[in-house]
Amino acid sequence: MTPFSRRLAPIAAAALLAAGAAQAQDSGWRPFASITPIYQGSADLDGGGDYRAVGAIVRAGVAGPIGGSHRGGLTFNYDTTDYSFSGPAAFGGVAPWGKVQRFGMAAPLFFNVSEGWVVNVAPSVDTIRENGASASDALNWGAVISATRWFADGNRIGLGVGVFERIEKTSVFPLLLVDWKISERWRLTNPLTAGPTGPAGLELDYRLDSGWNVGVGAAWRTTRFRLRESAPVPEGIGEERGLPVFLRASRSLGPGIALNLYAGVITNGQLRLEDRNGNRLREVDFGSAPLVAATLTIRR
Repeated sequence: MTPFSRRLAPIAAAALLAAGAAQAQDSGWRPFASITPIYQGSADLDGGGDYRAVGAIVRAGVAGPIGGSHRGGLTFNYDTTDYSFSGPAAFGGVAPWGKVQRFGMAAPLFFNVSEGWVVNVAPSVDTIRENGASASDALNWGAVISATRWFADGNRIGLGVGVFERIEKTSVFPLLLVDWKISERWRLTNPLTAGPTGPAGLELDYRLDSGWNVGVGAAWRTTRFRLRESAPVPEGIGEERGLPVFLRASRSLGPGIALNLYAGVITNGQLRLEDRNGNRLREVDFGSAPLVAATLTIRR
């Protein structure tokens, strides 16, 4: 974690938990918060050189009833990633970007539309930019819409679509939502939203007698951000994408507190550099990158 993220995380979590706790006393709304430090080890770049990254993900917010059997929430997001390049020949031997930060918020809404069916609408807006870049040029906004079928045994499965305007690029992608108990010990689900991979994947989970749960999974991860004016490509666009394959070990630390430990590797990775209008300048594949992370989640 960077010094800045260490300072921000407890402040953000405490503020949201305090506000949510006060609201919960009156309305049944409940606060939550999570923090995820991440280390992404060295990966070789095609053409020569390598890069690595360290960072953190912070989530905090509240969720509760909004009338009838419907529910809603408000989530505040902060991500920071500090990239370090060594001799990146494909980028002219110069680091294409440095530290990238994301500030954002989302307002998920869940509507019980009929017996066992829930429709979710989750609009969000954020800025993702290298330090020094203009926030107004780094705006991302859009929504995820899904329909999920819940069954009497607690299993659920659904389909959805995400539509986002992401810095000179419109993205549309499908989603499979699943939380299915295969047996008393095995469960198929999506990865943890607050974790280092994001939820766009699948994970097979196994419950141990010791109180630990272990899982193995894979997810698709992509980050797109605006570059600063003094970058090698002024006000350009950077993008990192890859397929994290991971092992997870989880345990409850008490009521409403959970710890998730991750170890894995990012495969099929690629770094992309575009000009300020979204025209491709460079596209560089990178080798497998080790990934280590831990997520601490608190719910009240």
